[in-house]
Amino acid sequence: MKTTLEILSPFVPIFFYLLSFLMPIESSFSPFHTHHQSQCLDDQKSALMQLQQGLYYAPNFTISSKAELWGLNNAIDCCSWKGISCDAFGHVVGLDLSYNNLSGSFHSIFDLHHLQYLNLAGNNFINTTLLQYGFGFERLPNLTHLNLSNSCFHGQIPVEMSSLTRLVSLDLSSQDSCYFRYYQILDPYPYFFYSYQYNYPLPYEVQQPLKLKNPNLKTLIKKLRSLTELYLDSVNISTDSIQWCETISQALPKLHVLSLSNCGLTGPFCSSLSKLQFLSKLSLSHNPISYLPPNFLEISSRLVSLKISRSKSGPIPNCLGSLTTLSMLELQGNNLTGNLPNFAKAAQLQILKVSDNRLEGRLPPSLAKCSELMVLDVGKNMLYDTFPLWLGKLPSLEVLVLRKNRFYGEIKHLPEHENVFPALDVLDIASNKFSGEVSSLHFLQATQIRTLKINGNRLEGKLPRSLANCSKLEVLDLGNNMLHDTFPYWLDKLPSLKVLVLRANGFHGTIQISGSSESAFPMLHILDIASNNFSGELPVQFFQCLRAMMQIMIDGNNAKPNYIGEDYYQDSVTIVNKGFEIFYEKILTIFACLDVSNNNFHGRIPQEVKYLKSLQVLNLSHNSFSGPIPPGMENLTELESLDLSQNNLSGKIPPQLNSLTFLAKLNLSLNQLDGIIPRGNQFDTFENDSYYGNSRLCGLPLTRKCNEVVGVPTMPPPSPREDVDSWADAISVWKIALIGYAGGLVVGLCLGYTVLNELGNKWLDCFNTKGRRNRRRRTR
Repeated sequence: MKTTLEILSPFVPIFFYLLSFLMPIESSFSPFHTHHQSQCLDDQKSALMQLQQGLYYAPNFTISSKAELWGLNNAIDCCSWKGISCDAFGHVVGLDLSYNNLSGSFHSIFDLHHLQYLNLAGNNFINTTLLQYGFGFERLPNLTHLNLSNSCFHGQIPVEMSSLTRLVSLDLSSQDSCYFRYYQILDPYPYFFYSYQYNYPLPYEVQQPLKLKNPNLKTLIKKLRSLTELYLDSVNISTDSIQWCETISQALPKLHVLSLSNCGLTGPFCSSLSKLQFLSKLSLSHNPISYLPPNFLEISSRLVSLKISRSKSGPIPNCLGSLTTLSMLELQGNNLTGNLPNFAKAAQLQILKVSDNRLEGRLPPSLAKCSELMVLDVGKNMLYDTFPLWLGKLPSLEVLVLRKNRFYGEIKHLPEHENVFPALDVLDIASNKFSGEVSSLHFLQATQIRTLKINGNRLEGKLPRSLANCSKLEVLDLGNNMLHDTFPYWLDKLPSLKVLVLRANGFHGTIQISGSSESAFPMLHILDIASNNFSGELPVQFFQCLRAMMQIMIDGNNAKPNYIGEDYYQDSVTIVNKGFEIFYEKILTIFACLDVSNNNFHGRIPQEVKYLKSLQVLNLSHNSFSGPIPPGMENLTELESLDLSQNNLSGKIPPQLNSLTFLAKLNLSLNQLDGIIPRGNQFDTFENDSYYGNSRLCGLPLTRKCNEVVGVPTMPPPSPREDVDSWADAISVWKIALIGYAGGLVVGLCLGYTVLNELGNKWLDCFNTKGRRNRRRRTR
């Protein structure tokens, strides 16, 4: 009788053969988890080492060093290396090198013929076209997941990609985001300062760096019938701009996710989209699509996520409020009009963003039934309503944005014990017409709130002291209200506070810092207290407590810039920079600004300002500061805007300031400065208005030359070596002058006496002659 082992032995090879297919499939969906029962094969290790040799680190799009992804230790099993996944036989099936700031050549990847998962997203291949790697993709027949997004690839997408018939996910999106990073570094002004609002235009040729012309969209995807996810955002497929909908509906029946933002699409939704029975996520933002087919409800009935931003006009279709499966609806930046639909049936809705439209009316009460709602953003519309305290019962609401509407009235003062908005993380009600006491905001949960923006309303009174308990608070923007209080030094212990804006209120009194300055405001790097009634001298402790501004913050090694905010809400702020009021839709974590302008400060500017090395914007204008410009300001090497105008500053402009090579704006106007204007570097770019109102300044760019008389003439001081000679010369000159003066006086007196004496004698003779004539006439 045969044993069990003898019976199963013929099936063992078959079992391992099947296992060789099953294990890679599992790895492809879990690329960060390593599956291997034996060490990686020598040819796999060799290909990886060659790949490492061809790559470089390029954090600022400039090659800095050879890439050392895995070192040079050949004794280590390459299947255990970071970003590597292997199958049971030691073949590399997963390679993840995303967001490593890599540049160079990756031809060696195509020697990994068993590769199923390849992720090169977020790198800096700015000098690379995909066409030069075209034939290589044919050597990866097992590839199921390909992600080349946000890596600065450009040019035509190679036709060889159409041979990857096992592809399940293809992501070639967001190459324009990579180019935006590049232009930020290449030309910091204006890209650095305007990057926060992401509105500064890229050059046309890199707005859609990748192109689908030959092959076109139809040729690329006709064999990729296994695709479930397709991301082609910012790929130019304008040659299929009208037929895109029919093409995709017929070629990709298994599609779950379709993302085609900013692709140059002009054609409408087509009715055949209903054939995509598994479609759950659809993004078509930044395409001029204005027509929805009659069966749109049928098409969208299975949608979980719908994003159509900056594409459509007209009213919001009422059917969108009836999608029972919908969890995300993003319709920002369109030209939508009318009212918000009824969302009573959208029980699964978690994210609703309809900002930057022309919507009117009130918030629909049906939103109170959306118990899963986490994000509600209706900013920048024309909604007219009171503060929606009735949303406070939603247990999951984290982000509430009402900014730039017509909301009005007082915010109801709730009893202390009433618990509302239990999960609220962000409250942005800026630029409305709310009024009443700011203390009514005490309902905010101190342990939750991260961002509070009430800028641009009519709120008044004193700040609620409960804000001192908001341990997670990062952004506090109270500007442009009617608040009347002293400087909130009691906020100095908040461990996470990064942005504090008190601009244009009625804050008054002197600046005081309680306790040790070393522990005050530990994270604060944007402070704006401009246009208030603060007075007195700025204390040294004020500058000493701004420790976050003392360390230069470097973000260059990150492939993605870091901003303050979360995935569903980006913090914003309005800053006066380079003389202009600029709204930043995003705030870089490395951006530092100090603005104390338009107050009543006086005295000298403390020398401690020189320690705020990360400052990019410094504004001390429109005060009564006196004395010289403090020494050491050349240490502010990141400074791009310096405004000291309209003070009583005197003395000379420190020539060391010309070492500030990032300085793009300088305003020293309306002070009492004197002497020669420094030249060199950025100082050669400043014009007359930088120095206007300083009558004793001279030199370029002013027309006043330094040898012209301006008030009392000034002579250059003698050097120490010339002091003795100068005194001797001066005494000699005075001797000569006195001798000349004395001699001239004597000669003058003698001449004067002689002339007067001669003239006097002549006058007397004339007078006597006339007298004798008169007597003769009388005797006759």
